[in-house]
Amino acid sequence: HAKRRVARGAKDRTFGKRDPHTPRSPGRRHDDPDGYFTTPRTGPRNSSSVFGSGLVNPLFPVTDGSYWAYAVMLLALVLFAAGIVGNLALMCIVWHNVYLKSTWNCVLAGLAFWDFLVLFFCLPVVVFHELTLSRLLGDLSCRLVPYLEVTSLGVATFSLCALSIDRFHAATSPGSNQSPKVEPCQSILSKLSVIWVGSMVLAAPELLLWQLLQETFKVDVCVREPSVELPDSIYSLVLTYHEARMWWFFGCYICLPLLFTLACDLVTRQVLAQREPRKPSSGQVTGRCSSSSSAKKKQHVRQQRLRSTVMALTTLYVTCNLPESICNITLAYISHRVTAALPALALPALGLIGQFLLFLRCSAAPVLLLFLCRSLGQAFMDCCCCCCEECLPDGNSSSSSSESKSILVMAPAVCYDRAKDSSTVLGTPC
Repeated sequence: HAKRRVARGAKDRTFGKRDPHTPRSPGRRHDDPDGYFTTPRTGPRNSSSVFGSGLVNPLFPVTDGSYWAYAVMLLALVLFAAGIVGNLALMCIVWHNVYLKSTWNCVLAGLAFWDFLVLFFCLPVVVFHELTLSRLLGDLSCRLVPYLEVTSLGVATFSLCALSIDRFHAATSPGSNQSPKVEPCQSILSKLSVIWVGSMVLAAPELLLWQLLQETFKVDVCVREPSVELPDSIYSLVLTYHEARMWWFFGCYICLPLLFTLACDLVTRQVLAQREPRKPSSGQVTGRCSSSSSAKKKQHVRQQRLRSTVMALTTLYVTCNLPESICNITLAYISHRVTAALPALALPALGLIGQFLLFLRCSAAPVLLLFLCRSLGQAFMDCCCCCCEECLPDGNSSSSSSESKSILVMAPAVCYDRAKDSSTVLGTPC
């Protein structure tokens, strides 16, 4: 057996409390492969039913153990369908509508893009490993799945901060009551690049932290432990990140967006309350004053709606990520006897619940945005109506071909006009 490698200066000591998913003794180094963002092993298995190259088939024959597999597949299909449709719709609406290309909507489209990647790539890999105990794409997926998930967390965190800053700037700027202008494309791309590049850089240690092992009976296990083949300097950095990972996730990906959005919302609410239009006294209202007061009232209502959208996204984000973080911190600070007394399937089940909470957030975020944002929801309904008009059968059999061609030619123009009317002000976000 090779001697366990430690960072220089560590003297074979742990930097903090123990990791609940990494045993202390070298003999039990990979007994529990479940980590923060890995696929746990839960539910009973049917070892008698195999297909392909020795893969476990938990769906046949139908027994008490296969009910768990069917439940996981059903939940995964629902989340996958809702998330893929919602995120694709949100991205297409912002991309094909000139009147919705603002910083606000582009940040939301960028968030939808990373949620789409998580659902499209990570969800099938996680479900396949949960059902068959085999890892798709091997070591590549073992490193890439946690990287995409952590990058998605970073994009969501920085996007919420950017949206809060945008609402604060819109409420405190001198021309907040004027019609917003379309922001240049270079300015939007620069802001998106800061969010994306920062999130990808912060998640880079995940590529070096995970490795794929194969236990007995050809069971693929993705463990969270730095490889001993890394150079000394890189190994020391990755090991430090591994020891501080739980608190780093809790502070950066949960506390930061929550406290930042709450602080910005409190300041923005006070500014909007001071600028709230007051009802003028009777007998002194003129036509110009009445129109100005009505415009200010509409602007105030729009600002309140956008602020509510940010708070709803923050609530959804924290609700889906906080349980997993608290569970890992609690397991790391309790005694080993208490952990050993837990049922055998308790820790894997908690890990799988944390995974599906992440997928739930990726699927529910675009649906929530389409309901709360009027312009995005109206553009989505207009596009659906245009598609329905294209599919309507022609009543006159004699002129069916000519009228169908005219509908196909006019439908994009109708969609464009409806999208233009759905945004009351040029460049108005959400």
